[in-house]
This record gives sequence, C-alpha cells and structure tokens, in this order.
Amino acid sequence: MKGLFSVIFMLFVAATPSLYARVTPNAGSSSFNIVNYGAKGDGQTDDSQAFEKAWHDMCSATVGTPTLLIPNGKSFMLQPVLFKGPCKINSIKIELQGTLVAPQSADAWKWPDNNRGGWIKFSDINGLVISGGGTFDGQGAAWWTKYPKYSDRPSALQFIGCKNLALSATNHINSPRNHISIDSCSYSSISNIHINSPEGSPNTDGIDMSKSSNILIKDSTIQSGDDCIAINNGCSFLNITGITCGPGHGISVGSLGKDGKFETVEEVHVRNCIFQGTKNGARIKTWQGGSGYARKITFENIILNGAKNPIIIDQNYKDFQHNGPAVKVSDVTYRNITGTTVSMEAISLNCDPVGCTDIVLDHIDITFASAGKSAQSLCKNVNGTFTSCIPIVNCS
Repeated sequence: MKGLFSVIFMLFVAATPSLYARVTPNAGSSSFNIVNYGAKGDGQTDDSQAFEKAWHDMCSATVGTPTLLIPNGKSFMLQPVLFKGPCKINSIKIELQGTLVAPQSADAWKWPDNNRGGWIKFSDINGLVISGGGTFDGQGAAWWTKYPKYSDRPSALQFIGCKNLALSATNHINSPRNHISIDSCSYSSISNIHINSPEGSPNTDGIDMSKSSNILIKDSTIQSGDDCIAINNGCSFLNITGITCGPGHGISVGSLGKDGKFETVEEVHVRNCIFQGTKNGARIKTWQGGSGYARKITFENIILNGAKNPIIIDQNYKDFQHNGPAVKVSDVTYRNITGTTVSMEAISLNCDPVGCTDIVLDHIDITFASAGKSAQSLCKNVNGTFTSCIPIVNCS
C-alpha cells in the first residue's frame, strides 16, 4: 500500500507541474526566473511583490551563483523596492534583459517608508553583478515639472553599503533625479552602460558618488541634465576612464563644504574622456564657509567638442558665510586637454579666499569654437606650474 501511495503521489506531481512550481518556483536551483513568481511584465501591473519574493529566495540560496532572470521582451512595473542583504552567497547575479519601469505618474508612487530616497535600492550586498542589456526607466518627466526642488525627487537606482559590485551592459533613462547613486560602497565597477535623459531635465546626474572608495567607472556614455559624474564627500581612489559625457555638466568634484561642513575627496583619476557640448568640463566646486579638502586629483587626455567652462576650479561656488574658511584644493593636475570651447573663459581657476596650491596645467590647447575670437583664462590666488598652455595662464 505504501509503495502504491508513492507512485500515485509522483503521478500527481507530474500531472500538475505548474501547481508545484507556484509553491517552490526554483527549488534546488540557482536560477530564478521572475515570471515563475507571477510577474506579468505588461508594463502596467505592479510586479513588486513578485520581485521581493524572488529576491528572498535568491538571497537565501546556497548553491551555485544565484541568478535572477528578468526576460527580454517584457516590461515590469515596480513600485519603490528595497533589495537588502547580506545574502548567503557572496556572488549573486541579476540578468536584466527586459525593462524595469517606474509608475508613470509621480502620484502613483507608493512609499512604504515615507522616504523618497530612491526607486530601486540595493543595500549591504557583497558580490552583486547586474548585466544583460536591459533598461531601468525612471519615468522622470512627471517629477521634473511637479517637484522643482531636487530633494523632493528620488534617484532611480541606489547602491548603499555594497562591496564588489559590478554593474555593466545596462541602459538608464529618465530618472526623476540621479540615475545611479553610489553610497558607502567599495571595490566596485561600472562599465559599458548608457545613461540618457534630456539636457533640460533638472538634477538628473548620471552617476552620483559619496563615501565610496576603490570605484572604477569606464567605457560608458552619459547624457543628462546635470553632472555626468558627481564626486561627493568621502570619496577616494576613484578611476574614471573612457567616458563620453554630453549633454550634461561635466565630471565634477563636489560641491564640498555646504552648510559649513567638513568634507573631503582625494585620489581621483579621470582620463581618456570626451566632453561633448557640456556646460562644464573638468570641474572642482566648493562652498565658502565649509572646510576639508579636495586633493590628489588628475584630469588627463580629455577631448573637448564645444564644451563650456572646460577647466574650472570654483572655491566660492556658493556662500555659506562670507568670512569663514573654505575647502582646501591642492595637488590637482590637468594634462593633455585639447579641443574647442563655446565660452570665452576656457580656464577658470578662482581660488578665493584661501587659495589653491600645487595646481599643474600641462599641455593644454583649448581654442574658441567661433573663428576670429580667442579663448581666455582667469587665475586667482593659485600656486602652481603652467606649461604649454593655450590660452596662456597668468596668476594673480
């Protein structure tokens, strides 16, 4: 009788595979297809719960490299969601082939924690790999008009406290605010991604970093309404290479020292980049009244195509208190920067009130885009060396 019961049970399972799959969608496997968790992928249905369930199973997996498959040809609408670690295995993967799309209207977003910090958050995860050629669509247009104050708008994709992150071969469009925010992460890389939002979209930084170290960003195209890459307080040992930026506000260190804060950035190397019609190029910006430092920073092998403000240090970006200190800027090198500008002031080194030290300009050749006019430079309160510079730099 016992043997007969076992045979009948096995025949029942074989005859009803879909029922059994709904109970344990990926039992004993390292592959997790979001469709097996009930996600519709029609761009309208809220698929957030399916993703949360799949993440729970994947993060709890103990075999292989757990992989979440988001299939091609489908668009999955998600409300704000947090994917939290640590996971049981220090190597997990998201294969994003389709599209993740935010709610179309800002009023349709549901905030479980009353925090508009981000749409999709990954927190405290080691060894997260995201790739696959798919798209993050933040549906930002409704936010840009309804919430002009940037702090009222969420970033599209946030990584918080992650280590050994690898984000590659993904597309990022129309975030309400920053497209990608990196906060308190380390030993991570971003490569071969494409970011695209309109030039007039407010505060839509491409990649915004803070309190992060040993980060590589390479071989990517960023088109945005603000900084292509913003490097904020607490960042160190950053390597940025092979970035095509524009439209946008260039690659910026800062702003630092807002509201009188002590803030720091050091060991930043930017090279082999193109600024295409950007509002700024290689920029460092600090608030008067703040304190701290920006040091050991290099911009080299940069090509300018009609960029505005190609080289700029602004130690008085905005006032907090007129007679206070300022963030110290030192050991900054600009080397082999060539191309055209649409602004008369191609080089602006405005180091007021405390001055900038050990500033190096080496082999700079920036010409005005319009025939018959020459680019100029401004240099105030700067100690440094200037070699083979067009326009000529004379400091006061």
